[in-house]
Amino acid sequence: MNPIIKVIIPAYNEENSIGMVIKDIPELVSEIIVISNHSSDNTEAVAREAGATVLYEDNRGYGYACLKGMDYISHQNQKPDIIVFLDGDYSDHPEELTKIITPIIKDNIDLVIGARNKYLRKKGSMTFPQRFGNELATTLMKLFFNSTFTDLGPFRAIKYEKLLALQMQDKTYGWTVEMQLKALKKNFTYAEVPVKYRNRIGVSKVSGTLKGAIFAGVKILVWIFKYSVKK
Repeated sequence: MNPIIKVIIPAYNEENSIGMVIKDIPELVSEIIVISNHSSDNTEAVAREAGATVLYEDNRGYGYACLKGMDYISHQNQKPDIIVFLDGDYSDHPEELTKIITPIIKDNIDLVIGARNKYLRKKGSMTFPQRFGNELATTLMKLFFNSTFTDLGPFRAIKYEKLLALQMQDKTYGWTVEMQLKALKKNFTYAEVPVKYRNRIGVSKVSGTLKGAIFAGVKILVWIFKYSVKK
């Protein structure tokens, strides 16, 4: 029996990219859920036209959007087996979703991160704040939790029941690192799959601004030290 797979895509003003993201997602996905995170452009119309379920989240923040998608799924009669998180800016390659979910299906892994391998990503696709933040966070996770994570990549898959067990809370920039830290604390099995990464369409709302980069960095450090103290 094939697993039920749903994709959650937070999107803020991604009208130029969201249609391509949806188009490239493999057909084995049963539902694509786009959360318009207070978008002021045509993101919602484009996503709906491309065949996605479209929700609206008035509160700005990556975590707010992801939690909105999870709340929507929680009210469905038939729950999914796997949830995939994917950005709406077309920086990831949605067709690689099959690679992301394979360790879960074949090896019973709980959480899989699409690692943006430096040999596979396009030049300039990750800004200095992104690279520095990844390096710092993964180094600290290795130091405090003996983790083997190398990336905080947003393209990821997780068993639905395990996602619920994490009791995710972060509303903004700390969503990805919170998920990985809680998975470590709960001794979930995890794996990384190297994925391609390209220059996003449009300007990043986080790493593309000094304010966004600083807030993201602070959130990452707060989550890491919060959980290191709880050890």
